[in-house]
Amino acid sequence: MLDYGLLQRLCCADGISGDENEVRELILQEIRDYADEIQVTPAGNLLVFKKGRQRPEKKLLISAHMDEVGFIVTYINSDGTLKFDSVGGVNNSAAFAKQVKVGRNKLPGVVNAKPIHLLKDDQRRKNPPIDELCIDIGAASREEAEKAVSLGDSIVFDSLYENRCGRVISKAIDDRFGCLVLIEMIRSDLAYDMYFSFVVQEEIGLRGARTAAFTVDPDCAIVVESTTASDVPFAEDEKRVCTVGGGAVISFMDRSTIYDKEYYRLGMECARELGVKAQTKTMIAGGNDAGAIHCSRGGVRTMAVSLPCRYIHSSASLARTEDMEAVFAVVKASAERILCP
Repeated sequence: MLDYGLLQRLCCADGISGDENEVRELILQEIRDYADEIQVTPAGNLLVFKKGRQRPEKKLLISAHMDEVGFIVTYINSDGTLKFDSVGGVNNSAAFAKQVKVGRNKLPGVVNAKPIHLLKDDQRRKNPPIDELCIDIGAASREEAEKAVSLGDSIVFDSLYENRCGRVISKAIDDRFGCLVLIEMIRSDLAYDMYFSFVVQEEIGLRGARTAAFTVDPDCAIVVESTTASDVPFAEDEKRVCTVGGGAVISFMDRSTIYDKEYYRLGMECARELGVKAQTKTMIAGGNDAGAIHCSRGGVRTMAVSLPCRYIHSSASLARTEDMEAVFAVVKASAERILCP
């Protein structure tokens, strides 16, 4: 069984794109005694080499991203409220009235907008854009706010973590779950030597993955992700994309990658042989770090195995532990099959 206590610590750690230090330090604490080589790159990636029982002919990289979506302070109003912008693809409706934490001191705040009694009828039916929202930290003036907050400070959702009846609800499941899978593999007895990358800035353009793949120079790669499950009311047929409870999501294509067809079939075969659920995405949408990894240097044969997750890029996503266990099983088995001579 996966270490769900560690998943809680990973999800509750704060690390929007470009500010992943807290997450990286937590991961380092968990892997330091198990890894054979560890490197923190100038970009902030954490690159790890773990020896297995055999040395394979191919170099395999398994990758997950450390960053989460959030916001950044852009201006302090005269009344002490904060203007902000999004870091990553946050839906405006996911921000309004949410509790947040601001800056290194994790100052509590609430995202606010014009009071409902001051809105016209047509305005009440619309989500206010980011530039019409601000964050209330309880300051009475700009001068008071400036004592605690600076422009460029990170803002993260302040959310509870729950794991009950096999359902996990938390911020940042995307992609702290992927980080958990990599940590579990590093702490296990591997059949073959493998490389691992915990990368930065996926949510704003796959930037960490691009530099990690260039540094490691792998022959093949597995990206471990969390992906949008739209199995909710009002979504039907292919618009559901994938389903929570449907098992590991093995992609054949998204907006940034056409995945290696042999690896796609291999992943599905591993799931069948292991007796765990697997599914694919029924819409060509989104993307992940595979988009940067698969076209690094001379090209990298790449597959993606993802966790189906509802309400992704919000203050609280929902996933099932049975899907998590399926993803871990498929990733580990696929890695061994890829490296098997």
